[in-house]
Amino acid sequence: MTRGSAHTADLSGRVALVTGAGSGIGRACAVALAEAGATVHVVDRDGDRAAEVAGAVAGWAHVVDLADPGAVDALPAEVDVLVNNAGLQHVAPLHEFPPERFAHLHQVMVTAPFLLMRRCLPHMYARRWGRLVNISSVHGLRASPFKAAYVSAKHALEGLSKVAALEGAAHGVTSNCVNPGYVRTPLVEGQVAAQAEAHGIAPEGVLDAVFLQRTAVKRLVEPEEVATIVRWLCGDAASSVTGASLPVDGGWTAA
Repeated sequence: MTRGSAHTADLSGRVALVTGAGSGIGRACAVALAEAGATVHVVDRDGDRAAEVAGAVAGWAHVVDLADPGAVDALPAEVDVLVNNAGLQHVAPLHEFPPERFAHLHQVMVTAPFLLMRRCLPHMYARRWGRLVNISSVHGLRASPFKAAYVSAKHALEGLSKVAALEGAAHGVTSNCVNPGYVRTPLVEGQVAAQAEAHGIAPEGVLDAVFLQRTAVKRLVEPEEVATIVRWLCGDAASSVTGASLPVDGGWTAA
């Protein structure tokens, strides 16, 4: 019998791990995967948020900081669905960008996903089934000023995802990126002051002048919209979708 349908994924009996799952896109993904039947490992550096989400989805909470290279060793390897979502931002001109912040962003958004893939893939290969879903960004496909670390990290994540797709295909494992534009999350809300300073505009003008300036659909993306795509990628209907980057960007990349 086919698991799920053309529009939903049946993840009964599957185990998922979502990083940065305490809020925003990660929380929405944890909820969506649990609703599809998966048991979810909720990973976040904020213990209270991790515990709240884990309680809501009847999953497990893991309090780790992915900036620590050894943190991945404390996480489970028996994972069927891995969602690399954890991320952070720093806004500054390239010539003033702190090198330690550049390295920090790359550790969380490139090295940690690599280490998690490396940890989970043997289990997926043994079961002849697995889903790697990397929450990239429109900035994995396009660049913006003042975001040297974030843009370069997301471009690197795109390449890592494609390598995993090519290697995993023979083992029943797919690997894809989802590329949101600006999403209504704490990460985006936290950028307002920094973007206002970098662009020399008032904070109340950031939404229209910066966040939505390049998009055709003039609103922020909702976390649940991204999570719906993630859930679809885990279903049988998407079993031939691998090595792809799926924009959820309001038409940003169409221009």
